[in-house]
Amino acid sequence: MNIKHSVIIIRYLTIVYYLFLFVSCGRSDKNHRDHEVFRYNQFENISSLDPAFARDVPNIWATNQLFNGLVQLDDSLHIQPDIAKRWKISEDGLHYTFVLRNDVKFHKHFRFHSKDSTRHVIAKDFEYSFNRLIDPKVASPGNWVLKNVEKYTALNDTVFKIKLKKPFPAFLGLLSMRYCSVVPKEVVAHYGNQFRSNPIGTGPFKFKLWEENVKLVFRKNELYFEKDENGKQLPYLEAVAITFLPDKQSEFLQFAQGNLDLLNSLDASYKDELLTPTGKLRAKYKGDITINKGPYLNSEYLGFYLDSEKEEIQSHLLRKAVNHGFDRKKMITYLKNGIGTPAIHGFIPKGIPGFANIPGYEFNTKKATAFIKQYIQKTGNSTPSIRIATDSNYQSICEFIQRELEKIGLTIIVDVMPPSTIRHKKWSGELEVFRASWIADYPDAENFLSPFYSNNHTPNGPNYTHFKNDTFDRLYEESFLISDDKMREQHYTRMDSIIVAHAPIVPLYYDEVVRFTQKNVHGLTNNPQNFLILKRVWKEKAL
Repeated sequence: MNIKHSVIIIRYLTIVYYLFLFVSCGRSDKNHRDHEVFRYNQFENISSLDPAFARDVPNIWATNQLFNGLVQLDDSLHIQPDIAKRWKISEDGLHYTFVLRNDVKFHKHFRFHSKDSTRHVIAKDFEYSFNRLIDPKVASPGNWVLKNVEKYTALNDTVFKIKLKKPFPAFLGLLSMRYCSVVPKEVVAHYGNQFRSNPIGTGPFKFKLWEENVKLVFRKNELYFEKDENGKQLPYLEAVAITFLPDKQSEFLQFAQGNLDLLNSLDASYKDELLTPTGKLRAKYKGDITINKGPYLNSEYLGFYLDSEKEEIQSHLLRKAVNHGFDRKKMITYLKNGIGTPAIHGFIPKGIPGFANIPGYEFNTKKATAFIKQYIQKTGNSTPSIRIATDSNYQSICEFIQRELEKIGLTIIVDVMPPSTIRHKKWSGELEVFRASWIADYPDAENFLSPFYSNNHTPNGPNYTHFKNDTFDRLYEESFLISDDKMREQHYTRMDSIIVAHAPIVPLYYDEVVRFTQKNVHGLTNNPQNFLILKRVWKEKAL
């Protein structure tokens, strides 16, 4: 038997062993250590375990377990120390000085030529990691995070300094993103592009096994630096096991049978089986499952392309009629099983500092009808109509709006397209009206206002509507110079009010994080960014 064949057999037997160890817990002969393993399914495949490519939820969830950065967020989106134990920001908001912990070690690896096969993290590691993030050869989708950074340097092993080009109060929030994780130069250099499947970080769990699109296993990092309030080392779990069932119905069945600890999706194929129309658990599941809901930094909306030549789109009267013309509460109840909050307070969603109960658009057919009559009198167009582009996932919502608006004399045509087509046509300004989501990349309300800043008109930025307002632009630019959070939030409120007044969009609902867990899972908390944090999670042992 040649060496290559032997290696293949050993690798296969290793995979079989770990699959048996972590997957067999759904059978009658459950492993007595099942309570030490947290299991979830990722129906969208993970493309990389390299934090430089942590662009979407599957990658972010996985890399959250493996890596750390300078700072982290708590469940209320407040900045907390991570590898940096403290920091100082200069009065001009340009200079950030971080003092690092001296007890953080990378996961064990043979490239660390030390007695225990590891080494401590030093400031030079962040210098290397940031250089790598902006390296064109790496081509990280997260290089924009450092776009406003003029320079950064390690002053010594424990002091790391960053200088910005211009003040940006939300910068610490950017640094909490997984893109900004620290990675070891010698290991990355050893693996090159294959670091994606051989990750070495500092996180609460360490990489063990990845059979792509089949199974991913992490084990407890016995050298992890964080402790709980009682001084006990984190994490509590011994392992995390991730499967990749691509079908949401199959995922639900595995969860219902107790073979998964977490269900993070609410698909149309089973939502009515699991929930009542008001968003409560059905009686048959109450004894086995826990439901947790909370704000999610995602605003769902319809956007008008204001540079359209069609007079209906250019008319603020007709845009306001659409905003008033349908019942958001009814929509959430009957189409979303009560998941989500009607967006009647502007574009900034609940769950983020800067959200305010500003007057938005309540359901009011009298006002909607009056706006349409004014539009007809002003333009002479007695049969106004608009086209809404959406994908199949939101078709029922758009058709609900279609039926409601036709009752008040507005013809709506719903065009169902693939998501990729909608993304392309939004950027190129080919859609009159489009259904879209805006999910925050970082925890600052500025994130929800940048799509309305005139310098961000597509294709130069995310202003898909091509909204332009001089007062809004001035307030947006001024907000970067305000260091006081409360004063900056007042600016955000004024900008959100301008958006409401001019109606370049139709806010639909503020989304919610909805998680279902088995009753024996404890310590898994919600956060408005819907990140999976497992270092404080534990499971009761079955009797």
